[in-house]
Amino acid sequence: MKRLFSSTTAAVLVLSAGVSPNFAQTSAVERAASQESDASSREVKTKFFCDRTALTADQRKRQQEIGKILRSSVLGVRELEDGYEFEWPFNPETYNALAEFTPMEHSCCPFLDIGLRVERAGKVWFRVTGDDGAKQFIRAEFTPWFKNKSAN
Repeated sequence: MKRLFSSTTAAVLVLSAGVSPNFAQTSAVERAASQESDASSREVKTKFFCDRTALTADQRKRQQEIGKILRSSVLGVRELEDGYEFEWPFNPETYNALAEFTPMEHSCCPFLDIGLRVERAGKVWFRVTGDDGAKQFIRAEFTPWFKNKSAN
């Protein structure tokens, strides 16, 4: 219903701009169909595909810098049914690094659920989960974070 309203609104706006009715109607309908087609094809292609174009070159560089810092200080990995949880000691530097890293990771991998949790026990957890098959993707994408860490 929302798409119909948007297409209708677009047609009305084009009509009020003095464009012929046939062009406005066809144009709005074609745009709506094209958007639906594009959205469905993106959904299929990005099921477990990291879209590196979602980040600028500077953001990608910063994400890699933060990732290197985080993987060098990760304490452990906890395996979950639908993903993994990575553990660090809580300190402002680690928390800030994770808080900066999270939206960048979500931009290029929007199919993942990402959570950041601070425990009163003095630990910070970065949880990455997803639909069926995401766990294997996470294992591959975050391979360096697993080095010398147990995934229990």
